[in-house]
Amino acid sequence: MSSLRKQLREHYQVPPDKKLRLSARDPDNLYGVPDGKDQGLELRDTLTERLGELQNLLYAQQKHRVLVILQGMDTSGKDSTIRRVFRVVDPLGVRVASFRAPNKDEITRDYLWRVHRRVPSNGELVIFNRSHYEDVLVARVRRLVPKRQWRKRYDHINDFERMLTDEGTTILKFFLHISHEEQKRRLQRRLEDPTKHWKFDISDINERSFWPEYVRAYEEAISRTSTPWAPWYVIPANHKWYRDVAVAGILVDTLNALRMRFPPPPPGLDEIVLE
Repeated sequence: MSSLRKQLREHYQVPPDKKLRLSARDPDNLYGVPDGKDQGLELRDTLTERLGELQNLLYAQQKHRVLVILQGMDTSGKDSTIRRVFRVVDPLGVRVASFRAPNKDEITRDYLWRVHRRVPSNGELVIFNRSHYEDVLVARVRRLVPKRQWRKRYDHINDFERMLTDEGTTILKFFLHISHEEQKRRLQRRLEDPTKHWKFDISDINERSFWPEYVRAYEEAISRTSTPWAPWYVIPANHKWYRDVAVAGILVDTLNALRMRFPPPPPGLDEIVLE
């Protein structure tokens, strides 16, 4: 199991200073799980149980901070990844932050202001469902700011994340990689299933028309910001169960490397007798 976790981490990490081509990454890949879905679901359950144990250590020790960033095209599974991968963690030490269009207060400040306010404190694991990367993705594709402005943001982001890691935050960034055809299937299921109508947003159809532009934006953003201190992982996400195995495996391998321990008991605890 430990060997598989390490292999997943190494296989899907985007090396620093290497140009990413998403067309060379197979969103149907099932690397490391040759026996398919049944084996994958068993692995997922084992990994998520271990993740729960590690998160308990993280919260008890109050030393480390962990930031998980989830990005991907519409329907790539950011919400369901959170539900399934983090299904056994203790909510006491976990927060989810979702980033949509800036509100009136946020838009009057620099684009990282609202992000910095939601990073983890000691002992916390925070999950960003979308993130500051929207400001080099949507802002670029939909031309919300001039090119000369968003191009500077890659360096801003690298410096921001370097500061966080220097101050004790472990950062993992996951791009959930689905195909254009798989997105169509998922949108169609939302249209056909009344229980999923609430998930459907007509703007998703409009955003889908910008697929090639988003691919180019993601490729440059990931290439420019996958660093030794805050690496990107491109996760095949056409198969939901496999996506969960890969994300959980990389998380567990990373948290294991922190070598966390429960804090020592307070002095005299062994002398207390309850009556």
